[in-house]
Amino acid sequence: MVSGGMTCVKYLLYVFNLLFFVSGAVILAIGAVIYVVYGHYSNFVYDSFQSAPLVLIIVGVIIFLVAFFGCCGACKENHCMIITFSVLLLVIFTMEVGTGIAGYVRRNEVEVMLENKLNSTMYDYYSNEKIKETWDIAQHEGKCCGMNGPQDWNLVNHNNTLPHTCCPDTPDDGTCTLNSPNIYTASCFSKLKDGFTKYGSIIGGVGIGIAVCQLMGVVFACCLARSIRQEYETV
Repeated sequence: MVSGGMTCVKYLLYVFNLLFFVSGAVILAIGAVIYVVYGHYSNFVYDSFQSAPLVLIIVGVIIFLVAFFGCCGACKENHCMIITFSVLLLVIFTMEVGTGIAGYVRRNEVEVMLENKLNSTMYDYYSNEKIKETWDIAQHEGKCCGMNGPQDWNLVNHNNTLPHTCCPDTPDDGTCTLNSPNIYTASCFSKLKDGFTKYGSIIGGVGIGIAVCQLMGVVFACCLARSIRQEYETV
């Protein structure tokens, strides 16, 4: 049984494990939301970017398991479980730092990726049903039209016809044109880039906050493990 200051450390470790549990839920929720919300835009992103929300979901589940080890180890004052908890935290911390660095380095790729994907998929709008659906969702939800504006569709159609999602509440019957009074004029490229950047910043901020908590958790866990080991050696 630990005593003195280590008792305080033990209960602080409980609190941190509660925070880890909550952070795991947050990461899991963020990954699920991004997967659902941005899953429709799979034709606009590279394959490596599509795996990002799945990685978040997996990390969230792992944090649940790590929090379980931490709580059990602190409750039972089990040296082995607490050391396992510390090692797992360090592994997750290393993964988060690596992912954060990779995300920061590749942040400028979002603009190039969207420019390439939007430009290439526009020409497949009328021949590929999945790409058509992706563009329709992007234009409807973003209230935008074309990569840089409605005029972009003139390069595809070679006339004034626009996809019906460029005009609000318009059926898919060819009545939406460049001459329509209510067409969306915003750039889908700008809308999507802002959305991806916004959620990327949220993920980065959450990741940094969790990483700091994890480091503090490792320190407390190591202090408690050292105290437990000294108790065993004394006995």
